[in-house]
Amino acid sequence: MTAHKTGRVVRGDAKVVHVLVDGEVRPFVPRGKLFDELSADQKNPTAVGDFVRVSFDGDPPHLEEVLPRENYLPRVASSHDPREQILFANVDQLFVVGSLHTPRFSSNRTDRIFAACEYYEVPARLILNKSDLDTDGEAEAIRATYEAAGIPVLQTSATEGTGVDELAELLRGKVSVLYGASGAGKSTLINAIQPGLELKTKKVSKYWKQGKHTTSYSQMHRIEAVDGWIIDTPGIRVFRLAGVNKAELRDAYPEFGPFAKNCRFPDCSHDHEPDCAIFDAVESGELAPTRYASYVEILDELEPPPEDDSPVEPPPG
Repeated sequence: MTAHKTGRVVRGDAKVVHVLVDGEVRPFVPRGKLFDELSADQKNPTAVGDFVRVSFDGDPPHLEEVLPRENYLPRVASSHDPREQILFANVDQLFVVGSLHTPRFSSNRTDRIFAACEYYEVPARLILNKSDLDTDGEAEAIRATYEAAGIPVLQTSATEGTGVDELAELLRGKVSVLYGASGAGKSTLINAIQPGLELKTKKVSKYWKQGKHTTSYSQMHRIEAVDGWIIDTPGIRVFRLAGVNKAELRDAYPEFGPFAKNCRFPDCSHDHEPDCAIFDAVESGELAPTRYASYVEILDELEPPPEDDSPVEPPPG
């Protein structure tokens, strides 16, 4: 009889999944059936954070089953691969790490991640790192924009220690994800909380003004200093929403809600319709133009909702 045990994925490579089981991280090869069960628009059967059932029988040992997920976050794999790639699963919270210096803060990329988190019900916060280098006073306007959208904001400086204690308390006892652009300081922040971990960091390229991909895969780290776990992710340049259609996107921008009820059309897309209260709120300064701009750009990338094929009831009489 095959002996199965339950473990948790802490790292995934191309053909091997590293699973924490019985207090030890061991490599397992996913069964072919896990790939066979994927739909045509799905890329990976497992993700960091998954709870899985593994078997030690055979050489190599195999990952047999992925257990039901409490939550997960996908994205479109790449511009050349339209399949859904699950980035991580079963987490308590996600922190989008943005930089106040180099690389420059990208509201478009940040909004995409927050929209995905809202849709997939992953609690999310914004970290504005490198606050010691904010010579233009950019942080105040960014903070106001996202707090108005209901997104908590924390300013940090990993090099000076600003906000590190506050971040540590937010991480305490939880499974958290740090996600953002290369060079924004994700690994540096983790090292500041648990220095002995010594995650690799690299300086930002002075030619491209972008961080180098020091972290090449997602990995889950035990952070004993806060009795929690952190998933450190590769730096991103592009994030495209997966599994969301045009009609669903507006609900991923919660600050639109109070204004949307005043649109002429109840199914207003907030893009081209007349008497759109969202557009009016942007014009009057009640909604941030950067948030609206990212919304419209994402909207152009998404598919329309499926047609309603339910039978039409005949008129009475």
